[in-house]
Amino acid sequence: MLKKIRNILPPGLNSPVAILAFIRGEMKKIRFKILLRIFLLIQFSVIFGVYFWRDISAGYFRWDWVFLIYILCLPVGFLMSRIVPMRLDNETQAVIMSLDRVYLVLIWILVIAKLITGRIPSLVFVADICMAVILGIMTGRLGGIGNRVRRMKNTPVF
Repeated sequence: MLKKIRNILPPGLNSPVAILAFIRGEMKKIRFKILLRIFLLIQFSVIFGVYFWRDISAGYFRWDWVFLIYILCLPVGFLMSRIVPMRLDNETQAVIMSLDRVYLVLIWILVIAKLITGRIPSLVFVADICMAVILGIMTGRLGGIGNRVRRMKNTPVF
């Protein structure tokens, strides 16, 4: 089976890992990924906004704490945007980026922590902190990626 696939693929793909990477297309165009991140940020903002409204109305949390945590986590997101693997493709004139596993793991840990602590009445404030941290990191990282893409596109290629 592998020999049949190798006959179809370009030369130089000798290992199954290389074949899977070629078929999967390791890096994708940035416009789709940025739009996906904007959609996720809006979705998380709406969902978390409802939770914030409920918890603040109940007296568990305060809006100024939300904004303070959010503002403190923006720089963390900007710094995390620097580790996103990106490259400029001269043929298609597009910026291409791949998956950032550090960010993915961090967001999943925070979401799981929010889900667990949100179910325990004495730890609802921790769930609110997790939500503010997620929103701050997501916003900062999206802004940092946008700045990097703008710089890469404006850099003259020799």
